[in-house]
Amino acid sequence: MGKIIIMDHPLIKHKIGIIRDMNTGTKEFREMISEIAMLETYESTRNLLLEEVEIETPICPTTVERLAGKKLAIVPILRAGLGMVPGIQALIPSAKVGHIGMYRDPGTLKPVEYYCKLPADIEERDVFVVDPMLATGGSACDAIAQLKAHGCRHITFLCIIAAPEGLKLLRETHPEVNITVGALDERLNEVGYIVPGLGDAGDRIFGTM
Repeated sequence: MGKIIIMDHPLIKHKIGIIRDMNTGTKEFREMISEIAMLETYESTRNLLLEEVEIETPICPTTVERLAGKKLAIVPILRAGLGMVPGIQALIPSAKVGHIGMYRDPGTLKPVEYYCKLPADIEERDVFVVDPMLATGGSACDAIAQLKAHGCRHITFLCIIAAPEGLKLLRETHPEVNITVGALDERLNEVGYIVPGLGDAGDRIFGTM
C-alpha cells in the first residue's frame, strides 16, 4: 500500500493561502505553484536510497552520500501540471520530463486524453505525476493507468489541493501509488470544482481567465 502524505508545513500553508486568494496575480500565482511543488518534492523524496562515494575535499579524502543511481521522471498532466515542473526540476535537475494531455469534459466531468509523450526509458524510472488539483480524480487515475501500461512500477502523485472524493478514487484505483497532497479541502461542488479550492489552476497559471 502506498503512503498518503498531507502536508502540514507552515510554509506550504502560507503559500496555499496566497494562491487561494482571487486577487493574487498570475506572476505570483505561478511562482507560488512552483515553490509549493518544490517543498512537496522535498518531502516526497525522503526515502530515496543513498550510496557512499569516496571523494577528495580541499582538505582531505572523505566519504559522502549520493543518490544511488536512481532514475527519476516528472510527468505533468497538461496543462496545469506544467506549473509544478520548474520547482521539481530545481531539486532534481537530471529528471526527464514526459507529458500527458487531458481535459475534463464539461458535461460528463470525465477526462479525455489528447496527448501522451514519455521518455523512452520511462519504465526504468521512478515517476512523479503532477497536477495542482485532484478534484474528481479521473485525470489522475487515467494518467497513472497510462504510465502502468508503459511498464512503470514506481509512481508518486503530487497535487497541491485535493478533494476527498478524488483522493478516495485515486487510493481505491491505484492503492500502491504514493500520494502527496498540499491541502485536503472540503468537497466538490455540483460542477466538479474543489471547495474552497482556488478556481481553475490552469487558467490562473497561464492568465487565461
